[in-house]
Amino acid sequence: MKKRDFVSDDILSKIYQNKYKAGQKLPTERTLADIYGVSRYTIREAVKKLVEIGSIKVIHGSGSIVMDTKYKGPLIYNSLTQKKFTEIQSKIVYLKKIQSSDELLKIFDLNSKGKKLWEYKRVRIIDYQKRQIETSWLPYQLFPEITEKVITQSVHEFVQNAGYKISHFITTYTPVSISKEDAELLNCKKGEPAMKIINRGILEDGRIFEYSEMISLDYSVTYFTPFEPANHQYRAR
Repeated sequence: MKKRDFVSDDILSKIYQNKYKAGQKLPTERTLADIYGVSRYTIREAVKKLVEIGSIKVIHGSGSIVMDTKYKGPLIYNSLTQKKFTEIQSKIVYLKKIQSSDELLKIFDLNSKGKKLWEYKRVRIIDYQKRQIETSWLPYQLFPEITEKVITQSVHEFVQNAGYKISHFITTYTPVSISKEDAELLNCKKGEPAMKIINRGILEDGRIFEYSEMISLDYSVTYFTPFEPANHQYRAR
């Protein structure tokens, strides 16, 4: 783990331990550097990460203020979603209409064959490096007009602008090795370790609006979730 990530996770842990409370200022940059035995640059990078995930707000002249995000439900962040959209670029591999397979019919709960889907593949570029390949499908009947411009920007913003309300996502993570085909797209070696991320986006009315499969390099994810005693007791039986 990078020093920056250790520091940011530790500060976040202390926020959840109530050592640093909502509305309270963090110690100064110099003090934090002394506490963790790192450079002030590392502290700035750690604080920047906390700002990106919404746990800290930096006010010029006042310092770093703890936000109240811990009271708004579970916090989940990863090495991609903590980045601003302006820090992520997308290179389109293809965008096309396809006939739905039996598997995709089940995923989208479509009632007959012949239903069309949008399928696209894009490479996500972060900090000028190719880090992720994403292949996604969306129902054509919900989104009859999708362009490459939409895919290079934010698909979820497009969905909301189309009048749909996104409810939540179901995400699964599985460690994999990079295939030869993906290695060529990511400019890396075949067999390099990566994370496969399968994601289903669900609208407020219960319909699946997106199904995605992603291969991501250098991927990390952190969860801060409340302890559920009833679930713990059930698992202990």
